Amino acid sequence: MAAALPEKAELLEKLKQGGFVVPDFIFVTPDQFENNDFAALESFLEKHRESFKVIARSAHPDEHCFKGGTFDSLETYADVGGIRYARNKMIKLAGSSKRLTIARQQHFNHAPTLNMDRMGVIVMPFIDGSSVMAKMICGHWEFGYCRDRIHKVQSEPYITRTPHDRRLVQLSKDIQDYLGFRCEIEYIISAEGDIHVVQAKDISNIDILEEKESHQTIRLDGVRRIRKRRNYRERPLYVMDNKAFYINIISQCEELVCGCEKTGNPSIGHIIDSINTYQADFEAFALRHQRYAVLGLAIQDPVDLYQIASHYLDDMPELQAELSKALHNNLYQIDIFLSEADTLIAKDKFRINLCSHDAYGIDTVRNPLWSVYWHVDRHDEVVGEFKRVGFKTGDTVGIHINVDDKPTVHRL
Repeated sequence: MAAALPEKAELLEKLKQGGFVVPDFIFVTPDQFENNDFAALESFLEKHRESFKVIARSAHPDEHCFKGGTFDSLETYADVGGIRYARNKMIKLAGSSKRLTIARQQHFNHAPTLNMDRMGVIVMPFIDGSSVMAKMICGHWEFGYCRDRIHKVQSEPYITRTPHDRRLVQLSKDIQDYLGFRCEIEYIISAEGDIHVVQAKDISNIDILEEKESHQTIRLDGVRRIRKRRNYRERPLYVMDNKAFYINIISQCEELVCGCEKTGNPSIGHIIDSINTYQADFEAFALRHQRYAVLGLAIQDPVDLYQIASHYLDDMPELQAELSKALHNNLYQIDIFLSEADTLIAKDKFRINLCSHDAYGIDTVRNPLWSVYWHVDRHDEVVGEFKRVGFKTGDTVGIHINVDDKPTVHRL
């Protein structure tokens, strides 16, 4: 019976039986959702009505084949309707905002085809606290801090070998020894300082570059070299210029309004096709390159242009509604594409919004996210330099970080 459980539910149950502090939880199977068999769930929720909300965690049987954070955990109401809503949203997100990341993992990592109807849900009471993720890297435990629901002032995600509570070190060792394999452990630290284990993931089959190098390394006595590389990365480049994109859409709208009776002028269908072609172009790029950089010459800069495009056809309400819907969806697709890049080159205004898995999950150890930026007051100057040099989509870009953490970007 336990072997049939998804890894997430199976390991939580094993840790609970081992006496570790795991929040009370229940695994609701896909068959129970299909058959409306919620007696056990209702009994569980009845014990946790006082919190008014719970956490619904994804628990698909093939979830262990995908990187952490691919599927969602959602806060929801502590009733059957809330759990149904959370599961439906998990399934919907897998086909929308998470569709590209799932497709890329299937393409590059040979992850399996998914039957989302087999999505189960782990339900836990909501714990107000901060998220800490622990794993052993090269013989040392590291602890990643990210989401913090307790403090009003938030800090950037960070990694440390010295956690705020030394109990985390021994507890992590005990959990890994008990499970018998290298694992990534997620904790929620409550406002009272209680440590709750909410997830464990088997990472024993994931290669860690530093560990592999340490086993295949011979230490010598010196080096003579002319050029030194301290921090360096090469990536295929996608150049994003949404200012040019919106100007093109506005030009097509103007031709539609001013000369719609002339042969050859664009119809609303042609305009929508232009938007769809733009989206298909960057999605195809994401599926060609497992790791890539995005150069943001203009990501969200042209706010006025977006508004102009969204209202250019106001005198043609039916056409305008179709155009506005397509432009709004385009913003959504751009965000999905950017979230798949592991290197963002843009002005300082733009930051990658990191969840715990994005910031320090096991999949980021070998390829951490880089956000390379220039100051906002230099934006026009820097964009002009990129255009002068001729950076274009498909180039390979090299990024060198010097000893003062100042990046240099160049075409290869």
